[in-house]
Amino acid sequence: MAGDGVRETLREVAGLERDVLVLSVAMLAFSLSYQMTDRYIAAYLQALGAGAGVIGVFGSFKQFIAAVYPYPGGAISDRIGTRRALTLFGVLSVGGFVLWFLAPGLGGPLPAWAWLFVGLVLVQAWNSLGLGATFALVKQSVDAAHLARGFAATEVVRRVGFLLGPLIATAIFAATVGLLDGFQAVLVVAIGFAVLATVAQRVLYDPTGDTIGKAWGGLASVREDLAALPKPLRPLLVGDTLVRFANGMVHVFFVLVVVDQLQVSVRLPVIGFLRPEAFFGVLLAVEMAVALLVMLPSAWVADRRGLKPVVATGFSVYALTPILLISVPADAALVALVFAFSGLRFAGLPAHKALIVGPAKTGAGGRVTGAYYLLRNALTVPGAAVGGLLYSQSPTLAFTSATVVGLLGTGYFLVFGVEPTA
Repeated sequence: MAGDGVRETLREVAGLERDVLVLSVAMLAFSLSYQMTDRYIAAYLQALGAGAGVIGVFGSFKQFIAAVYPYPGGAISDRIGTRRALTLFGVLSVGGFVLWFLAPGLGGPLPAWAWLFVGLVLVQAWNSLGLGATFALVKQSVDAAHLARGFAATEVVRRVGFLLGPLIATAIFAATVGLLDGFQAVLVVAIGFAVLATVAQRVLYDPTGDTIGKAWGGLASVREDLAALPKPLRPLLVGDTLVRFANGMVHVFFVLVVVDQLQVSVRLPVIGFLRPEAFFGVLLAVEMAVALLVMLPSAWVADRRGLKPVVATGFSVYALTPILLISVPADAALVALVFAFSGLRFAGLPAHKALIVGPAKTGAGGRVTGAYYLLRNALTVPGAAVGGLLYSQSPTLAFTSATVVGLLGTGYFLVFGVEPTA
């Protein structure tokens, strides 16, 4: 029964090796920092004077970083060990959050919003440079037959941050006046969580179990690792790229649709009245609550019934969410329902990660993961910029186009995707 699978996976969470538990704690703390800030960044940019085109370019720049960081990050972690790599990446991320906080008061030749681009280079260090390290650590600690559940165990802990982060942001926005002041307060708390995560992984993580791979051979190694991606990954890569391109077209604009287009606010029992920017945090929490409910059962299904249908389900939710959001009436309950549906996309996340890292050899998990994300994210870099151009013409055009592209990716994976052997 699915309930038995959930209980078994929860037992796996409690029984994970110390290193994976430490990683989970760091994931939780960094998730709080990222989720308190990431989904509001478009509104912060707008408050500092940026237009829709600049916001779209910011989204594409973020995708560019997500493309180029995982491969060298994976190579670094394979070479120097997980603890030192993740500590380094954590320190860089803390510096990025600090720069975001200082941006409104920074002078010089750059406008205030431009400093957010500079800070993004640092903020994304733990999340993107550390991607390969986190994948490799889970792979070396979990039996190959249960990779989906192993990733689900760590993801559930991480996604708790996705749930709590927006709620903390909601409380801060409700207690402050104006979006700019509220986001500045959010950043102070985010910095605190990022420092906590960096210190915890440095002090608690035991590096004796790290595997050290070969030294990075420069661009020749990139070409070699890209060419060596297992054939079963290629249909996944094509479908995943199209779906993520579609999501990138509109993801950064979700907050603007809720705050500016729908202008939906709500009065909740006990809490009272919430402005649109505060209500947006509640919507993100609803989305993540659904994600936490579905990830463990979906991982159980994936390990027993196959990875492909679970991944395809997640892809289809990615594709349909934009058209639903741009079409929904300005009613708080209906908007919340759309975000609840969006949370179902996380059902495919553990299975998706298992598809990527399963064939990797010991000592090369970081590089395989990095190579996959390097190629996928490089191809999705223009997504947000394209979405920004379309959004400046018509939000409906941008969100509808995103759904069309996402459905193409989902269909391709359903037709050509295969169930690989780990």
